[in-house]
Amino acid sequence: MSDPVSALHGLTVEGSVRVEDLAPRGMITLRGDLSDATVSDALARAAGLAVPDRRGIAVEGEKRLAWMSPDEALLILPRARLAATLAGLTETLASSHALAADMSDARALLRLTGEDAALREVLARLAPVDMATFATGEIRRTRLAQVACAFWMPAPGTVEVICFRSVARYAFDLLAQAAASPRIS
Repeated sequence: MSDPVSALHGLTVEGSVRVEDLAPRGMITLRGDLSDATVSDALARAAGLAVPDRRGIAVEGEKRLAWMSPDEALLILPRARLAATLAGLTETLASSHALAADMSDARALLRLTGEDAALREVLARLAPVDMATFATGEIRRTRLAQVACAFWMPAPGTVEVICFRSVARYAFDLLAQAAASPRIS
């Protein structure tokens, strides 16, 4: 079995911001009532992060734990930890009304880096989100043009975007084109 490859084989483009395809990560979707202590405690233990509040994302190193809806969370972690984490969650939640599923090969992860104003402008061109109020630690499920996605700012000067792998090239090209356009003054 060969090692997984990223959706776009590490493609990178420089414009007003840098847009890059990131190396494969482990991605676990957990469906279950996040207000249920059994579910949220199991998720927090597996992630090593507190379960974030509504529209929040917890970030530590290469780990991300995102609130996606009242009954869905997304855990992004190093690929090497995927199997053990998924097995542990599945075992812990066996008697709960919850499901943990490996979504690693279904999704792509892109990163934008650059000046804060330029990052916000690039995303504002593509997503119906008020980027003036978008904050670090917040996640937004939305779209880039016609593509479903979610994005967040793990740190100042950085935005990460997740989308379906099948539309990764389209999303990458949208971001690259928005980053190549002249700045609006």
